[in-house]
Amino acid sequence: MLAWQTRRRPVRFRRMISTVVWGTGNVGRLAIRAVEAHPALALTGVIVHDPGKVGRDAGDLAGTGRELGVAATADVDAALAAGPRAVVYAASGDIRPDEALADITRAIRAGAVVVTPALYALYDQRNAPPEMRRQVLDAVEAGGGSLFVSGVDPGWGNDVLPLLVSGLGATVDVIRCQEIFDYTTYDQPDSVRYLVGMGQPMDYEPPMLAATVPTMVWGGQIRLMARALGVELDEIRETVARRPLDATVTTDKMGDFEKGTQGAVRFEVQGIVDGVPRIVIEHVTRIHASCAPDWPVPPDGDGAHRVVIEGDPRIEVTVEATDRHGNRAAGGNATAVGRLVGAIDWLAGADPGLYDALDVPLRPTRALGRKP
Repeated sequence: MLAWQTRRRPVRFRRMISTVVWGTGNVGRLAIRAVEAHPALALTGVIVHDPGKVGRDAGDLAGTGRELGVAATADVDAALAAGPRAVVYAASGDIRPDEALADITRAIRAGAVVVTPALYALYDQRNAPPEMRRQVLDAVEAGGGSLFVSGVDPGWGNDVLPLLVSGLGATVDVIRCQEIFDYTTYDQPDSVRYLVGMGQPMDYEPPMLAATVPTMVWGGQIRLMARALGVELDEIRETVARRPLDATVTTDKMGDFEKGTQGAVRFEVQGIVDGVPRIVIEHVTRIHASCAPDWPVPPDGDGAHRVVIEGDPRIEVTVEATDRHGNRAAGGNATAVGRLVGAIDWLAGADPGLYDALDVPLRPTRALGRKP
């Protein structure tokens, strides 16, 4: 157990923890499955925005293959008035951070423990914007709920795992966290084509790669690791590289990507200590394995997460998570959701508050042998 994981100890619950999943996109569907599989949690509500999903069974929405007896609703007031002890907020905060914050504080004021990946600024909650932090703490004071934010990239790959592994080295020069993915079989055309820019002309400026955006998303994790390591950051820097496709490629889910358009992206968010990049989060993303073959590649398949500790000794840990359909990208998302959902019973037994990854322990599973 890591040192920061001994601060609080959850109580044992005699009754299952009533849990609502808010949002049924990629993250929400996984959350429904994770809640259903957790022996301390009871799925009691699902909140949706799409009128076409209202009334559908949660099992249908999550693809469990069986009904779960929970019908989706668009009535947020009614869902929160029922008094759930926990809410998994799975709605997006990428382009609607103010609305996401309002939703989340609403649930906290209702007394719920909330876990979410939606608010990047709260990955390192102690250094979050003061106004955002104040709104959350005011909600905690008013309602007695709690909040834990962790990423879906996945968060554990950029905080607790590299910190744990760093403790195995006699000396450490650089901590590098890598996400390496080939999106050939991915099914997120809006994100892949427009946010990241795959298949766009090389003069297209992808929003995700715009100056300061990578730091906005991943800078909190850099600061979190620096805090745990006891080092002061000089600054956070960004580097971005892009490569065009040498030939047109066809993907299973998203169709053709033309020759000469963007086919690969590599960027780093670097925590600078004494003038040297010491804590690095790196993403290497391709639309086809043939593009940028000289860049880091996953061991096999379409993706992996890797932690590299440069020092004495050099340590490398690779995590390959695959969902039940053989999809690595979805498997990575599932591990991130597992981290969030797995924290609920600990948070429910802890004092009300605003928590981050250094506060919330990563514990053994409670769902051994269980299926959603």
